[in-house]
Amino acid sequence: MLQVENLTYKVMENGKDVTLLRDVSVDVQDGEMLVITGPNGGGKSTLAKVLMGIVPASSGKIILDGVDLTQMTPDERAKAGIGYAFQQPPVFKGMTVERLLNLAAGRELPEEVCCTLLSNVGLCAREYLKREVDATLSGGELKRIEIATVLAKQHKICIFDEPEAGIDLWSFSMLVKQFEQIHEAKDQSLILISHQERIIQMADRILIINDAEVDRCGKREDMLPVLFEDQPSCVCMKERSVH
Repeated sequence: MLQVENLTYKVMENGKDVTLLRDVSVDVQDGEMLVITGPNGGGKSTLAKVLMGIVPASSGKIILDGVDLTQMTPDERAKAGIGYAFQQPPVFKGMTVERLLNLAAGRELPEEVCCTLLSNVGLCAREYLKREVDATLSGGELKRIEIATVLAKQHKICIFDEPEAGIDLWSFSMLVKQFEQIHEAKDQSLILISHQERIIQMADRILIINDAEVDRCGKREDMLPVLFEDQPSCVCMKERSVH
């Protein structure tokens, strides 16, 4: 189980403290899918980066299965069981897709396993194995390759920051199937940051972050009316970000 306790993140801008996260607390149970949504700029991606250790928490705690991760580096958190996919994936000039998948898995994967991982995120596998993970790939291709690297290894919890961004509808459908399979297996927890209705509808619980803090959190059946009826401007319209 992931426990996030009073997580706060501040930065200094023009000589003043600016709070980007304020006292965020949430638990993610084993095998649970938590979808985090809310207005752009509200703090969703910042929370993901703090959970992964990409930026340090100013205060609060992050505990995974009883182990305090708060002072750990991103590498140490990955070893502890957290997988992470950026909203905007990095490039790795000189590294092939196949090599990146092997590194992500922590072992040499058979070619057919690499092909399956890529096919499952909507890529024509063998065309990509020897390609470099560089600027010759589109943003959507980089996004899908990065998601495949997260799926290449079993984690305790996987964090995906707007996985639908920049990918076509067919690839999005493939990706949703992968999330459904992980969720059904109940052996990994999922945190999905998304505005996309189909993903939100999959959640066990939904967390709304607005203005750097938790607006509300609850079970899917309780939260959907809040998102799509009472406050339509809070999240996002249907099918947003899928092209």
